[in-house]
Amino acid sequence: MQRLRQRRNSVGEETNVTRIALLTGGGDKHYAFGLATALTTKNVFIDFIGSDQLASPTLDGNPRINFLNLRGDQNPKASLIKKMGRIALYYSRLLWFGATARATVFHILWNNKLELFDRTVLLFYYKLFRRRLIFTAHNVNAAKRDRVDNWLNRSTLYLQYHLVDHIFVHTDKMKAELVSDFGVPSDKISVIPYGINNIVPLTALSAGEARRRLGVKRGDFTMLFFGQIAPYKGLEFLLDALSELLKKCSRYRLIIAGQPKWNGAYWKEMSSVITRSGVGARIIQRIEYIPDEEIEVYFKAADVLVLPYTHIFQSGVHFLAYTFGLPVIATNVGSLKETIVEGQTGFISAPCDSVDLGKTIERYFSSELFWKLDQQRPLIQEYANAEYSWEKVATVTERVYSNLIAGCHA
Repeated sequence: MQRLRQRRNSVGEETNVTRIALLTGGGDKHYAFGLATALTTKNVFIDFIGSDQLASPTLDGNPRINFLNLRGDQNPKASLIKKMGRIALYYSRLLWFGATARATVFHILWNNKLELFDRTVLLFYYKLFRRRLIFTAHNVNAAKRDRVDNWLNRSTLYLQYHLVDHIFVHTDKMKAELVSDFGVPSDKISVIPYGINNIVPLTALSAGEARRRLGVKRGDFTMLFFGQIAPYKGLEFLLDALSELLKKCSRYRLIIAGQPKWNGAYWKEMSSVITRSGVGARIIQRIEYIPDEEIEVYFKAADVLVLPYTHIFQSGVHFLAYTFGLPVIATNVGSLKETIVEGQTGFISAPCDSVDLGKTIERYFSSELFWKLDQQRPLIQEYANAEYSWEKVATVTERVYSNLIAGCHA
């Protein structure tokens, strides 16, 4: 408590400081860190609501960030009783913070465990204390994407989008869906870039050493499928394409690294596809959560990231690839095409079409982008750092904060 008081006193001496609360949901480390650190350069002081997962000397050492670990431990291996106790404790802390916080603007990056409660009762509660609410909609309707949408999901989303005072989205298509599907006024929505991942460690590890660690041979055409494994990711189309490509050339190699989503049923189905097609010998599998400190080796060992998605608006994995200067082959869904410069940062393929995906993969491995990959990687990094900088995100975000605070005092 002494440290928190000292921080508050030091900030109180500054002039024209905007104070907000950033409610992270306890996860999405790279986005929360990138946004928070960029905002502090805009004279914003942040009550950062985090968890053990987000605790970091980077945040603790920033005098304009007041890190409040309300979420605590989120170990998924804990017993059910312990999980229930953790959730109850977290919400009690969150309710107390909502009633006593000095910040008038609450920026919600993600909802918490009880999402239906968060979209409705929790927002009404914040409103009781005259909070101005901002929500970052990373997905307009994730249930629709995951094919589990229903009236309860849509109605609570509708309430959330109309209860908050402003919404951030990452693409124009997302803004259009908010307007058309949920009746949100367009002037209540701001489109901001998806900030580049500047949290994952980037060392002097060479591509050759990364390949050696994973057992990738020199000369292999190595593709990477990374992140949560779920039906909308379209892995089956990539596996079908790989099977056909290997009939023409034995040099193709695939790395699958990530954790199955939900109960793992989709991955079990994909594992059966791998067995039946006989391509298992050309696939490196690490089917589990990949810690930040181990991500680098996968993106440096690969020649290209493949996103064979069937439905999505935007992909954080896409921008993670750009962090390492890795080109991307993506399907033409959502706004993925808008973030790929054909032939310079990657290639676009038709969705749900393994034949076209295979042709696009062949086109990539015969392109100058691949053959001069060592020279292209730093150019991709420069492009991403310019187009998707946190400075751009923070500029728009701070302007919205200022307008809402001015409205409170009007």
